[in-house]
Amino acid sequence: MKEVPAVQLLTPEGLRVEHDEYACSLNAEEIFGLYRDMAIVRRICHEATSLQRQGQLALWAPVQGQEAAQIGAGRAMAPKDFSFPSYREHGIAWCRGIPPTDWLRLFRGVSMGGWDPVQYRHSVPTIVIGNQVLNAVGYAMGIQRDGAEEAVMTFFGDGATSQGDVAEGFGFGAVFNAPIVFFMQNNQWAISEPTSRQTLIPLYHRAEGYGFPGIRVDGNDVLAVYEVTKRALDNARAGAGPTLIEAFTYRMGAHTTSDDPTRYRVDAEVELWKHRDPVERVKSYLIREHQMSPKKFEEVAAEADQMAAELRVNVLSMPDPEPLSIFDHAYAEPHPLVEEGRRDLADFVGGAS
Repeated sequence: MKEVPAVQLLTPEGLRVEHDEYACSLNAEEIFGLYRDMAIVRRICHEATSLQRQGQLALWAPVQGQEAAQIGAGRAMAPKDFSFPSYREHGIAWCRGIPPTDWLRLFRGVSMGGWDPVQYRHSVPTIVIGNQVLNAVGYAMGIQRDGAEEAVMTFFGDGATSQGDVAEGFGFGAVFNAPIVFFMQNNQWAISEPTSRQTLIPLYHRAEGYGFPGIRVDGNDVLAVYEVTKRALDNARAGAGPTLIEAFTYRMGAHTTSDDPTRYRVDAEVELWKHRDPVERVKSYLIREHQMSPKKFEEVAAEADQMAAELRVNVLSMPDPEPLSIFDHAYAEPHPLVEEGRRDLADFVGGAS
């Protein structure tokens, strides 16, 4: 099986390189916009981690190191496209216009989701590993039958490819030629298990067995991710069926705030990937090739700090939900088991009071 190098348009040092099939279609200001996206998402993520450490969130899934994969993919989507995330796609939520405060409602324990999926064309987080892939394929088959000129994209990690839900999603997506892009962020660690314990071949090759294209992209190169994803989405809308994108990246921090990555990986590996930082890569490029003023980067940092401060205020002021509201959105229609649970909890709450 022939190994193909990952698509790359920007080296870790911030140097532009050409690719035979993909060219950069973005101008300097648009690329700076991607930098701003990544810098803000990283700052918000750090603030959320601090909130969790202070007992204000039950859990948090850090995204540091994967910003280019998410921002590149998120900005490649058209407004009518629909995305199905796991629990780490904070960058996609940002690109879909969801206020950062809403990202934290689930982790604060005050909401079962945090936003209206239809309004933002972005589903609420999926905690069950890989389940969002099946949901996304089903949605894609639905809009295909409706004749909608839209595409669907679902996000998952390398570890999720060992789940049956992902295999089934690939199968249905392929056989029905669904308008979907499977976007895998291979951050090389499925919690504490390395990719080598998940597969003996590069993961993007799995698409071949299902009959649709697979491609590996440098997941820390936001320009390459944008161009590869845009083409895959265009192909899906045009009726060419699914594509599997493997964004080869690295999770710099813990899997979640309940995880200690020092127990299963060595510091030398982390240090190596620090030199491939997706945010600094774009910053170096903009300074070197476009003489971008340092003041512009300082303004982004100040904006991100302000947003983080507002996020903290908003999170601490979130009201506790009414206990019985947990049942409100379990199903679209009333269900006997849900109503039984509601009555039991009402009796318990009433007795406790």
